[in-house]
Amino acid sequence: MAAEAGITRVILYRHFDSKAGMYRSVLDRACTRLASTVGTGDYGEDAVAVLVRAAAADPDGFRLLFRHAAREPEFRDQADALTAASAEVARRDLAGQIPAGPWLDWAARLVPAVAIEGVIAWLDAGQPDPGQAAERIGQIIQGAIQAAKPTEQAPDSHNHPAGPPPGS
Repeated sequence: MAAEAGITRVILYRHFDSKAGMYRSVLDRACTRLASTVGTGDYGEDAVAVLVRAAAADPDGFRLLFRHAAREPEFRDQADALTAASAEVARRDLAGQIPAGPWLDWAARLVPAVAIEGVIAWLDAGQPDPGQAAERIGQIIQGAIQAAKPTEQAPDSHNHPAGPPPGS
C-alpha cells in the first residue's frame, strides 16, 4: 500500500498505529463514501445505477467493503452490520410486493446480495457497457423478487408434476 501511495512504510505507520488501524481507516472511508453516494434510507428506481456509479468511482474501496472485510475476523462486525442494514432496507422496500413470511425474509437477504455480487462481478469483468450494467443487474434483482412472490396454483397442481395425471 505504501508503494502504491508513493511513500515509505515509516511515513505510513506515522499516521496509523497498526496495519489494522490503517485497514479500518480505509474501510471507514469506503463506507462513508458509499453512504454519501448511495444514501442510507429507502432506495428508489435508480438505486442500482447509483450503486454501480459508486463502485466504478472507487472499485477497490467497494471490493474492500463488500468482499474483503467480511473475510477478516477483526472487521467482520462492520460487514455484518452493513449486511443487516441492507436486508432491513430491502425488507421495507419489498413488503409491498411480497407478503410477510419466509419468502419475504429470503428476498430481503437475497436482493442486496445479488446487487452487491452483481456489481462486483461487473467490476471484475472490466466494467463492460457501463450504461447497461445497472439495467442488467436490475433484471437479475427483479428475477429474485418475482421468484419470492406468491404463485397461483390450481388446487391439485402442488401434488402432481405438469402433464397428465398418473395412470392416464
